[in-house]
Amino acid sequence: MFSYDQLLFETAATPLQSVTDVLQTFQSIDAICVDGDGLKWFNWLYLQVTQTVETRVASGGFSDPAWLAELDVQFARLYLGALRASLSGKPAPDCWQTLFACRDQTRVARIQFALAGINAHINHDLPEAIVATCESTATIPSHGTPQFQEYTSLNITLDGIIESAKQTLHVRLLGEALPAVSHLEDLTAAWSVSEARETAWNNAELVWHLRETPALSSTFMHTLDGLTALTNKALLVPVP
Repeated sequence: MFSYDQLLFETAATPLQSVTDVLQTFQSIDAICVDGDGLKWFNWLYLQVTQTVETRVASGGFSDPAWLAELDVQFARLYLGALRASLSGKPAPDCWQTLFACRDQTRVARIQFALAGINAHINHDLPEAIVATCESTATIPSHGTPQFQEYTSLNITLDGIIESAKQTLHVRLLGEALPAVSHLEDLTAAWSVSEARETAWNNAELVWHLRETPALSSTFMHTLDGLTALTNKALLVPVP
């Protein structure tokens, strides 16, 4: 789709072992993508979120920073894995492919790409990332745990970043001003990162308990992918 997609694939294949690795990879993707690539604007928003998390971890703002850092890495691997799959022609989750397939559609606003990416990443990927993090840290995804408390403590900060992005990115893909479009304004106003993250944690608890029944777990994730893809199709309707 873009002349630099091979370089983008190679960058997305960078091994991630730390939050610093995640930040460097996202910064590289930002430098590679042109403004007319919808992926740039999701990655731009994700980069801001990751920088915020890293700052809080480094400042000692959490009682279990290692858990949150591991979640950050596990989470990023799923986004980059979906991107690599799509760029190499392999199956990617439908919720992600819906976004990747229209990266060059200039009638879609930057905020639409950003929210569609956040929607796919939180509603589909985050439950898997939470489960993977708990498995690697010998913890359990459960309400009331210290990990859940720290997870939810980020919500206010993340809501602020998303609300700011809704204003900054409220332009067409190439930067032109948008007309007053009620359906777009209604969609962006209704989308809440706090609510999405609460749902993701609930789904992580379900996936955790389904680990011993892989067929049911796979069916659940397939259903979750389909529902998330439907939301993304609505989020990515081109602006007239």
